[in-house]
Amino acid sequence: MENAPPGWRARYGMFPQLGAPVGFIAANGLFLALGLWLDDGDFINWGWRLPFAGSILLVAVGLWVRLNILETPAFAAMMAHEKPPAVPLAELIRHHWRETICGVAAAVTCFAIFYISTAFALGYGTTALGYTREAFLQLQLGAIVFMAAGIITAGWWADRTSPPRVLMFGSLATVAVGAAMGPLMQAGPAGVFGFLAISLFVMGFVYGPLGAFLPGLFPARVRYTGASVTFNLGGIIGGGLTPVIGQALASTQGIGAVGWYLAGAALVSAAGLALLPKGDAASSLGA
Repeated sequence: MENAPPGWRARYGMFPQLGAPVGFIAANGLFLALGLWLDDGDFINWGWRLPFAGSILLVAVGLWVRLNILETPAFAAMMAHEKPPAVPLAELIRHHWRETICGVAAAVTCFAIFYISTAFALGYGTTALGYTREAFLQLQLGAIVFMAAGIITAGWWADRTSPPRVLMFGSLATVAVGAAMGPLMQAGPAGVFGFLAISLFVMGFVYGPLGAFLPGLFPARVRYTGASVTFNLGGIIGGGLTPVIGQALASTQGIGAVGWYLAGAALVSAAGLALLPKGDAASSLGA
């Protein structure tokens, strides 16, 4: 993958990202089915545990896949003439700290927009807006199709330009999504669905190219470590406390403030992309 043309890398990196909307449909679809099948008492007492019990099988499948994945050609070539770093994280911080910081920042938006459009929106919709859990889950399940469409569109565009360019577009578009959140979420079911569909579609542009973008920031010696650190730290910063912060902002400042919080997260990602060292991801991925 590392030695393939840039466009192929962007297109290849798109397909694993489609696991997010597929997983969302499977998980929330199961919760919706249980909510329609069970009464509230049974669902609260034991029904909600069934999807988590079923995930044991997925963990086993994931472990099997991981244990059977071969090393990439670039890493195998590196191993042929030099030893891997004894402490990859130390080398990453010492020699690639700027790429790491910019990569973390670039990943923040995809987590912020996802958790605001899913976990926060579901909680807000079923409390402040008065929707039933089943009704709101149906809106989200319909909107998640737009996320898949966004990922495919972003992969196609990144194939012809570069992942950093698509990520920058998605970050700036998320600012507009944040500004529209307050009015749309208070405009009835059509407005709520419109916000969910637009935000998840835009999420495709800040999530779809990450599979090609983050590994391209680092040399083979620390590529796995660099991609893992940037993606997971971006998730912690962008998504870890976002539903809690969103709820606090909505309770004290109104739903519009949550949208501006999302816009702020998007500007963090845009800044990270703008500050990337020249000649790094932009050149290696075809910018």
